Amino acid sequence: MDNDNGNCNTIPTLRAHMIAANPNLGTDENQDKWWLLGTSGCHLCDVAEQLLTQFQAVQPISYQHVDIADFDEALMMEFATTIPVILTPSKRLNYPFSVLDLQQLLVAS
Repeated sequence: MDNDNGNCNTIPTLRAHMIAANPNLGTDENQDKWWLLGTSGCHLCDVAEQLLTQFQAVQPISYQHVDIADFDEALMMEFATTIPVILTPSKRLNYPFSVLDLQQLLVAS
């Protein structure tokens, strides 16, 4: 479930790299949020957002949509072929995923 791809070895390191590229992600209110990584016009990203909305009906999670187009090319390419991706503070979940996978991600976090 948590496949650490690319140059970043851990999810906290990856999140720190993303915060360095987009300091708004580093605010206190975003520290524990899940991030839904995607981009505009991505049909699967819309499906993933619908799944997160369904999941929120039973679990009080907070997430933020993060557009990978806002990152530099190297960081954007880290996710370009795997979006949508959910990053929790400690786990990465690549699409496809279900509400059950989200539940397991919550338990694992």
